[in-house]
Amino acid sequence: MELVVRKSDLLHELQLFQGIVERKNTIPILANVLVEAKGNEARMLATDLEVALRSRCDAKVRKAGVLTLPAKKLFEIVRALPDTDITIREEGQGVVKVSADKFESRMQTLPREDFPTLPEGSAKAVKLPAETLREMVAKTQFAITGEDTRYFLNGALFVLEGDEMTLVATDGHRLALVAAKRDKGKTKKDESPRVILPKKTLWELGRLLTDDDKEISYQQGENHLFFKVAGRVLISRMIDAQFPAYERVIPKNNDKAIEFERDRLGSAIKRVALLSNERSSAVKLQMSKGVVEITSNSPDVGEAREELAVEYSDVDVQICLNAKYVLDFLSAVETDTVRLEFKDETSQAVMHPVGAEGYTYTYVIMPMRI
Repeated sequence: MELVVRKSDLLHELQLFQGIVERKNTIPILANVLVEAKGNEARMLATDLEVALRSRCDAKVRKAGVLTLPAKKLFEIVRALPDTDITIREEGQGVVKVSADKFESRMQTLPREDFPTLPEGSAKAVKLPAETLREMVAKTQFAITGEDTRYFLNGALFVLEGDEMTLVATDGHRLALVAAKRDKGKTKKDESPRVILPKKTLWELGRLLTDDDKEISYQQGENHLFFKVAGRVLISRMIDAQFPAYERVIPKNNDKAIEFERDRLGSAIKRVALLSNERSSAVKLQMSKGVVEITSNSPDVGEAREELAVEYSDVDVQICLNAKYVLDFLSAVETDTVRLEFKDETSQAVMHPVGAEGYTYTYVIMPMRI
């Protein structure tokens, strides 16, 4: 195999593979990218067996063929090269030459036969608005648990129903739910797909989606999901589990509410949280007539407090929340004003952006024991 490709074209694609390839190296071939020279392009594929990415870039193919190369090392070499043409040539005996200008290198390759075979999307494709989906991912992915024996919490629930799409994520302490309209390919209500997307899939999907993308193609197979974004295809295993009945978590009877300027609330919580317990990140919100007092204390460090003037005339209520959870929400919304709905110190608090257009966003936070 031999091909010539522009550095800028190859580098952009290799950058996208860096989050896909297996870093632990338990299966050596998964640290490699499969490169196929065919026609007038270089086709590339990488996977960790949970998530995979197919990609391509223009290339001058001198000799068609397929080989594998270490994804991370190839990326580092290409990134370090001057902006010129790069030649990739198979020399035999498991050696591949990568050269450009006056630079040349030889890399060990693994047999292409060792590379896993991945499914092709064959189901009917559904069109989804790309910008909306990207915003939905950004507003939910931080609420997925990092490591949990409850496998179903290691992903987000994705629901297509009628002309609406919904993404829900929870780690057992908070829940993020965002719903938005989609224009095309409506599903019948009795056959709406409900699938759990792995955390890594959401992360990589968020990286793939750009401002230039208008819509993407989405397919659901038997065990895999396919997202086609601007000539690239992200392939993901579905999490085979039952997602919690999230509707029950969202409180229906929070009868008190306060609206805050988003930036002022975020700045105050950041400052006060500097002296909170490092492990719990707990801050207390004391709601009184016309004012909310935010406080924190840590026996080892000290204490802090800050007052915010608000419109509130109900009874006094004190709620203890994880500062990081509140700040995650405030960072994810764009509106100038946010609304905190609550009932008492033991009930879930709910946050919404005020005046959001094109989507609804519900963020539930479990209170901490004071």
